[in-house]
Amino acid sequence: MVLLTGGTTGTPKGAPRQVRSPLMAAQFLDRVPLRRGDVVHIAAPTFHGTGLTQFIMALALGATIVVRRRFDALGTVESVATHRATALIVVPTMLQRILALDELARHDTSSLRVIMSAGALLPTDLGNRVMDAFGPVLHNLYGSTECAVATVAMPADWLAAPGTAGLPPVGCQVRLYDESARVVTTPGVTGRIFVGNGLSFGGYSGGGHKDMIDGLLSTGDLGHLDTGGRLFVDGRDDDMIVSGGENVFPVEVENLVEAMPGVAEVASIGVADEEFGQRLRLFVVLAAGATLSEITIRDHVRENLARFKVPREVVFLSELPRTATGKVAIRELAALP
Repeated sequence: MVLLTGGTTGTPKGAPRQVRSPLMAAQFLDRVPLRRGDVVHIAAPTFHGTGLTQFIMALALGATIVVRRRFDALGTVESVATHRATALIVVPTMLQRILALDELARHDTSSLRVIMSAGALLPTDLGNRVMDAFGPVLHNLYGSTECAVATVAMPADWLAAPGTAGLPPVGCQVRLYDESARVVTTPGVTGRIFVGNGLSFGGYSGGGHKDMIDGLLSTGDLGHLDTGGRLFVDGRDDDMIVSGGENVFPVEVENLVEAMPGVAEVASIGVADEEFGQRLRLFVVLAAGATLSEITIRDHVRENLARFKVPREVVFLSELPRTATGKVAIRELAALP
């Protein structure tokens, strides 16, 4: 089959994949405990990897599958309560909208024992709020259309290290490399993320491939490991900006600002700057009724991070542009004045 990539920075690409063994399902089930008899509500779109693979998985398990024509936060919560769903498959944007519901507490979602978030990076503050609202049921899956699953953070992983992408499932290998293709093993040191498993694709249908080292496939992201071997994703390897000679990873700034009271969503891009080479432009969506100024946000970053990480611009939007899979549309952000 051919899956399409997310298309956050350009036209989606076709990623053909041949499933070599039915035992590949173990790579999901090892750390996302779906079981026979489950009721699985798949809110993530089924025309991309997350929704499609979990649909196939649930079907193979003989589970009851609940789907809706289009995502609706309240409708999803009502379906979970009505059908006593045991698993909910989502992308982070959906969780953001579910938690924003005033009616959330009025619906019984206690049947859920798995909330699987995938398809985009899960902000630390958002993950913490999911755990507070639903209990220890969050499973944060990290991967890509090209490499499929790389790591999964189970609830215990998230509680021990909030923000983590977790550990590789059985049969998966994750390794970090520096710019000279040397393996990075020191905790806390950032490197390029490479993944090996039996689900990786063999190249794009229109030609081209991801970088490979030692038989492992690049995810296109940068990350680091903690002392427990858990992976943290620092951002896209082409997202890192060099401002005044200092490396800035936008995800760190985004996570900090998104945790501020009154902030609903955050995204950022690097833009050209005559003086510093590049500068960070932060896009902020405020929660309903909230009032925050650019100065307040910049001061908050300055008080918690190094001065060179303070965004030089803060742009307030009513909503972030997104692709059909719920990822932030970087190309549309870059086109904004």
